[in-house]
Amino acid sequence: MERDAFVSGARDAVPMLLGIVPFGLVTGVASADAGLTLAQSLGLSAFVFAGASQLAALSLVEQGSAFLAVVATAVAVNLRMGVYSASIAPYFEEYAARWRALLAFLLIDEAYAISLATYRERDVDPRWYYVGVAGALWVVWQLAIATGVLVGADVPPSWGLDFAVPLVFLALLVPTIEGVPHAAAAVVAAAIAVYGAGWPFNAGLLVGALAGILTGFVVAGWRR
Repeated sequence: MERDAFVSGARDAVPMLLGIVPFGLVTGVASADAGLTLAQSLGLSAFVFAGASQLAALSLVEQGSAFLAVVATAVAVNLRMGVYSASIAPYFEEYAARWRALLAFLLIDEAYAISLATYRERDVDPRWYYVGVAGALWVVWQLAIATGVLVGADVPPSWGLDFAVPLVFLALLVPTIEGVPHAAAAVVAAAIAVYGAGWPFNAGLLVGALAGILTGFVVAGWRR
């Protein structure tokens, strides 16, 4: 059952790889532009494993920002993982702390969305399914980062790789919108995130996420 769950998770992650690859290439190119070597880029990617915060941090590194500003920005962009963790944690309560630590390390948007949707629809081993999904994404992410660093500026702007990033998140978001509270939360979060796109430290993303969560709770309470 464990092997079947792992294989099933890796297989379900394949559609997301179409977005992960261009996202990783863009991040790899940004790493090269920021002056990081291949080893440094892979080290950052392997341990941080969070595309949005990596891009934000690399942008600040390239601008010569202070170390604390870089770290604070990366942490702020990744604060949404706390919400994801609280949502998916009940499925892993029975496992040892070392397993939960590994699963937390592999937590990203795609792994969370795919796994949570599967847990709600069918009976699978939650641990090994999640490792299959997240492990496949992690490996392909590293390969894409390495390719982006090596090809660097040779990637033509006409490829429009940046456009693949929002498409990935839209593909994850749309199936999870179930009912008015979810729709209201998505609209409010998106509006504030777009409006605050130019705010310092990518604060628009965090404020939008928090506003969306609050909106969802308010609308759900109002409807009850």
